Amino acid sequence: MKKTIVAISVISAFALSANASSNTELIQQINDLKTQLSKLEKKVSSVDKKANTARMLANGNHLKWDVDFRTTLDSIKYTMGDGSEKKNSGLLANRLLLNLKYDAGDNVRFYGTLAFDKAFGHTLTTDTGTSSYFDWVVNENLHDTNLRVKEVYWLYSNDTFFDKPISWTASIGRRPSTDGLGINFREGDKRKSAIASIVNLEFDGASFRWNLDKVIPLEGSWIKFCLGRGLTSAKPRFSKVGDDYAKEENYANSNMAGVIFIPYDNGQYSLHTYYSKANGMIGYDTNASEGFKDFGKLELATVFFKAEGIGDGINDFLDDTIFFASYSQSKTSPNNGMKMLGTTESKTGHSYWIGLQMPGLIADDARWGVEYNHGSKYWRSMTYGEDTMIGSKIAARGDAKEIYWIKPLTKSLSMNLRYTKIDYDYTGSNGFFGVYGAPNAITASNAAKKATDFRVSFRYKF
Repeated sequence: MKKTIVAISVISAFALSANASSNTELIQQINDLKTQLSKLEKKVSSVDKKANTARMLANGNHLKWDVDFRTTLDSIKYTMGDGSEKKNSGLLANRLLLNLKYDAGDNVRFYGTLAFDKAFGHTLTTDTGTSSYFDWVVNENLHDTNLRVKEVYWLYSNDTFFDKPISWTASIGRRPSTDGLGINFREGDKRKSAIASIVNLEFDGASFRWNLDKVIPLEGSWIKFCLGRGLTSAKPRFSKVGDDYAKEENYANSNMAGVIFIPYDNGQYSLHTYYSKANGMIGYDTNASEGFKDFGKLELATVFFKAEGIGDGINDFLDDTIFFASYSQSKTSPNNGMKMLGTTESKTGHSYWIGLQMPGLIADDARWGVEYNHGSKYWRSMTYGEDTMIGSKIAARGDAKEIYWIKPLTKSLSMNLRYTKIDYDYTGSNGFFGVYGAPNAITASNAAKKATDFRVSFRYKF
């Protein structure tokens, strides 16, 4: 723009010189042109600044919101060990997620999610002292219309690490730790967390990731270290004897550390591994009135294979099919004299999970899928955040089967049909440690032998 103005000024100066009656008039005309040029340059500079501001805003350098609103109708039924049934054929609920992010343009981004999850016309939980108010489950249980923080964290990213071509990130806050790989498919979402087959619950912590594929011969490989705290051992403010925030004697902090390693990911086929260890696992003793106690440690490990497209160009159906399979193990280490899973001995459990999601069925733009889970007697996951009204199918000590269908209705609205059935072999699936986590055989006792959930949901996302 400036070069164009200078060229026009020079041409004008020559044109004017041909008609000028004297050198004095020519000099005056040139000075007038310089003044006009200066004014134009200031205007151009002002326009450039406004354009840069507009570009920055367009590129996300401001607080952005998006809405995820879902209404569900669940028909649930439990068949107890004595043959009796408990059911609710019309459980209606609304869930709202308000997602926000900010990019300041300095390699650091801010992310957050506010949430509420509530049954129609009623607040189901009123006692804030119950375990359903633990903040690692509160956004996945039906409560009230209060907005609660589900996620809030900053994320730093860089393309080099100590001058090496290793891109990396660091993040601290209330990190995304639900809707992980595997459980995301039935909702039609991109995964937000690592691998849902062992950990799928909210907690506060930090993560550090390094992409390794440019420095080691493993395509798409990366590694991430995670640290988190699910429960803080501290007394509340205004305690009876004035020892605010002093350590609670009955239980310790519940801390978790883990490492995620992806040795291969070419965009179609990928292999994912995850190991974590947690201490301060809480539960109820035989005398439940004593409250929670620290029962010991828990180790979790999984390997997860995913194929987004089967084969290479065999047909359109296989190209658009997703298959996944995982195998997981859990191992308890009880504190002296404490029974984590009904015994003071260390116990190892295992689980496997397979799933298939395919295109079509009734409508070309629809997706449908089937999944199967199995958990052994001493299997123990940390999947409190799994979004199923009858409980976590991943945590089931027994067999779980699921079929679902997802259909877009408009650009922003979709419908989801889902049927889940769980057949329990033992009690205590995903229950707290101690008296509630023991894997007892289900006979005529009043414990759930089977559970089913048929869900219809409508979801708006924009």
